[in-house]
Amino acid sequence: RRVCHGGSLADARGGFTVTPRTVLVTSGGWVRTGGPRGDEGALAGPSETPAGVAAGGPEAVATVGAVEHADDFEDWDDAGHDEAPEPTPEPTLRVLIYSDDRVVRGQIMSALGRRPAADLPALDYTECATEPMAIRLADKGRFDLIILDGEATPAGGMGVCRQLKDEIYNCPPTLVVVGRPQDAWLATWSRADGVSAHPIDAIALADVAARLLRRRVAVATVS
Repeated sequence: RRVCHGGSLADARGGFTVTPRTVLVTSGGWVRTGGPRGDEGALAGPSETPAGVAAGGPEAVATVGAVEHADDFEDWDDAGHDEAPEPTPEPTLRVLIYSDDRVVRGQIMSALGRRPAADLPALDYTECATEPMAIRLADKGRFDLIILDGEATPAGGMGVCRQLKDEIYNCPPTLVVVGRPQDAWLATWSRADGVSAHPIDAIALADVAARLLRRRVAVATVS
């Protein structure tokens, strides 16, 4: 522990004088302080510790060094005790989920989990319940995958999907969850990149989502 103060200190060795800039506290609670010019530095016991200086502790220093300037301590501290670099944030893939039913949105997120496949980054979900908000978010959100509930009301996911494909340049991959497996052919009209069906099958939905996300990651890596 280093505490700046004024004064002068004569080293115990004859004829050697330094100008101290610090008070150093030993692990036993003793404090080396500077005395008047020409006097030897004094040792103060724990009960005589100067105000503002805590005695002992792991941060205390056991001996007094001959230091001309307080900056010497700062240089030593910067050179030998650099702060550890901040960890790099984990990459994520952004997923937009549109459905007017929060239960359906929850089922989709539960099916995909933190990540749909081990080789993909973690997912960051954004939920919306209305068509205007879905279009606004898709246009500005830079998502990696958009999942649309085909059974949403009043605007179904297939109609919203077609509108996104028509209006957004380089639209992110879209996945429509249709009402029945037999309705998968309607995805051709909606121009969806992937299709799953109600009731939500977690394995099937995760497989389709993982395929679309891998394609998205590959395109981003190339570009």
